[in-house]
Amino acid sequence: MNTELEDTPHAKPLAGWRVLVPRGGPWGDGVAASLRTQGATPVIAPLINFAPTNDLASLEAALSDLAAGAFDWLTLTSATTVDVLYAYRAEIPATTRVAAVGETTAAAMTAVGYSVDLVPDEDNSAAGLAMQMMALEPEPRRILTLRSEIAKPVLTRMLIEAGHDVRSVVAYRTVGVPVTERIARDVKSGRINAILVTSGSVAEQVRAQFPEIPEDTIIAAIGPRTAKDARKIGLAVDVVANAQTVDALIDAVSLFPLPHAADEFAS
Repeated sequence: MNTELEDTPHAKPLAGWRVLVPRGGPWGDGVAASLRTQGATPVIAPLINFAPTNDLASLEAALSDLAAGAFDWLTLTSATTVDVLYAYRAEIPATTRVAAVGETTAAAMTAVGYSVDLVPDEDNSAAGLAMQMMALEPEPRRILTLRSEIAKPVLTRMLIEAGHDVRSVVAYRTVGVPVTERIARDVKSGRINAILVTSGSVAEQVRAQFPEIPEDTIIAAIGPRTAKDARKIGLAVDVVANAQTVDALIDAVSLFPLPHAADEFAS
């Protein structure tokens, strides 16, 4: 099922809903708080986590140089990279501008106390970020790009081709996190009414860990790219947020009627 997304004012549009939040930490807590304001019961079930990069020396050297002011720009292409920065208590000097690939990554940065200077206006992808940075910076700049081990170095390649001095460093490896038996059971039974899908990695874990998702459970993707990644691996997507923000994702879910009565599974 699909629906056009229009803002409809409701006091508590998600009253009675149980919504799976696929990441923990400050970001997950923020999403849970937003869901509660809409009347929903958030179920925080981290499906992915980051594992240390296999080249810790390069990462630590890059973060040391970052703190020393060696870069004009720091680029981030996922919210998980923010987890790495937070885990290292990385220092980003005021002289270094920060570019985030989308609102989800920017919100994750804000949640842990960092500021963001640039988010693409339209194309929330590595290529879109590169194009906007190239338009802003016609002269060569020193740029640190932090990325996942599995990410294609699209941003790095485009910036280098534009004449910038880029250091590309693998910040983490993405690994799946098994959910508890109770959450798996709640998804299978339909007690979880909606699942938020915020990245391709999350989509892979939803598909792998929840092989039997009831048809009336809403699968909500945060943007077209995530929806495409999800559908590519066989995960049905019911709705795509009209902006790549948590608020838009929650609003997308709120357009649907609650699949079950609020007390159907009460014990």
